[in-house]
Amino acid sequence: MFGSRLRDLRNEKKLTQDDLGKMLDVSGKTIGAWERDSRQPNIEAINKIASIFNVSTDYLLGNTEKKDDDNVDYVALDKALDNARSFDGEPMDDHDREILRGILKGYFTTKK
Repeated sequence: MFGSRLRDLRNEKKLTQDDLGKMLDVSGKTIGAWERDSRQPNIEAINKIASIFNVSTDYLLGNTEKKDDDNVDYVALDKALDNARSFDGEPMDDHDREILRGILKGYFTTKK
């Protein structure tokens, strides 16, 4: 499921495997392996892919047919979270950023 969705999204944007690989700091061959489902990206890559194509990670992973969650701008959300600070003023670590991202996405998808 992931591989075919990644290939479809990449083709919609008219990107080559090498183009997308450069955006993700991996080789075009790695993108090809992901598209064939012979290898799986890590969570960081999945989040970047979702941001690049402005889709939810649930869509990428085949958990929903809906490409986005109520049109939340995940690129803007991710940029804001990149600059997020913890209570002591230090940059948030990746783990805390993922927790906050989940909370915010949950808020946006349940707010109606």
